[in-house]
Amino acid sequence: MKGSAIEELSSINNVAFDGQREITRLCIECGLLLLQHGAESMLAEQLTTRLGIALGAHQVESAISSNSLVLTTIIDGHCLTSTRRIIDRGINMHVVTEVQHAIILVEHHLLDYKQLQKKISSIKPLRYPRWLMVLMVALSCGCFSKLNDGGWDGALVTFIASGFAMYFRQVLTSRQINPLINFCITAFIATSVSGLLLKIPYFAPTASISMAASVLLLVPGFPLINAIADMFKGHVNTGLARWTMASLLTLATCIGVVLAMAIWDLREWA
Repeated sequence: MKGSAIEELSSINNVAFDGQREITRLCIECGLLLLQHGAESMLAEQLTTRLGIALGAHQVESAISSNSLVLTTIIDGHCLTSTRRIIDRGINMHVVTEVQHAIILVEHHLLDYKQLQKKISSIKPLRYPRWLMVLMVALSCGCFSKLNDGGWDGALVTFIASGFAMYFRQVLTSRQINPLINFCITAFIATSVSGLLLKIPYFAPTASISMAASVLLLVPGFPLINAIADMFKGHVNTGLARWTMASLLTLATCIGVVLAMAIWDLREWA
């Protein structure tokens, strides 16, 4: 009788451990998806905690750094910790929104952990067609040039230069080129195209704002916003890491611009 009771207790403990392991795995997978696609650290921390509690955990603790996520669930005094490496997948708010929506469904008991697992596995980043991205980025940069007294000719120069730059940026990204090299080359292309167009007699009177506007697609606005948000909300280390990366991207952009101006002897921006 004593042996069978011990075996039964051991079986119950194994079932409980398997359930906690599944909860921990789902929580850290959701947190990983959020951080890989541009969510701020506090949002990832709050959503993983909410998910763990909704699935039955008594407490969820997480530690987020610039390239790793450590998450611990506590159920009936038992702790289970899991660690994952964060690999940047590019900013994609569609993934962040889908994960948040799935967690809300779990909180309202509309999804169980098996359904949640299927839903997480089905989440894929939403990618717009390359031609549409090139067109919209070129239009936005051209409009900025026009709004800053660049005239319609300046808007046209910016439209052409930023369109070329965005196309090559996407090509370099698809080949997994280092982001710093990518930004430097893209800035070089944008400055070269806009500067050489300004040397054409037809565009001679065009305002030089068109050269500056053509590299606006390289402004790391989202990383800078997340960096400030992280530092304000207590994730100072992560915020500083994101700020440093955004600063390096800005530096790479400046190097590309200066290099193009030096090679082609462009004085319009100066």
